[in-house]
Amino acid sequence: MQRTPLLMMGAILLVLGAVALIWQKVSYTERDTLVDIGSVKVTADNKKDVPLPPILGGIALAGGAILLAVGARKS
Repeated sequence: MQRTPLLMMGAILLVLGAVALIWQKVSYTERDTLVDIGSVKVTADNKKDVPLPPILGGIALAGGAILLAVGARKS
């Protein structure tokens, strides 16, 4: 197995794990239509949050570190 894919996946996991630990939620906006009568349309924007558990970030960091170590060892 080549080491380049392992190193890239390890680096991506490290970055994603760090981001998950720093920002502990993902926010998005959902647009709902309240009234739709002919040409009149009333909408409302609802902001929703999806929490990211810290264990998820920790697992991603650990997996990235392991992949980087294995990729660096296979030279």
